Amino acid sequence: MPRGASPKREREYEKLERKFKKEGRYKGREEEVASRIVNKQRAESGETKKYQHKPVRRAASRRKSRSAHRTQRRTS
Repeated sequence: MPRGASPKREREYEKLERKFKKEGRYKGREEEVASRIVNKQRAESGETKKYQHKPVRRAASRRKSRSAHRTQRRTS
């Protein structure tokens, strides 16, 4: 866990790590995956100083609507 993490995040990290070991998930990478999950949650909630997580925005459709396409064809 990184320095500056709250006790709540520390407990969450330890809980995830134990859970992954018990379930046999992420063999040999339990610590890494647990820390990535907790770090992502910290970034999303604004607890980190350096990086502010911004949700990915989907680009708006570039297709024209059918009505706009029809009027364009009529004028040409």
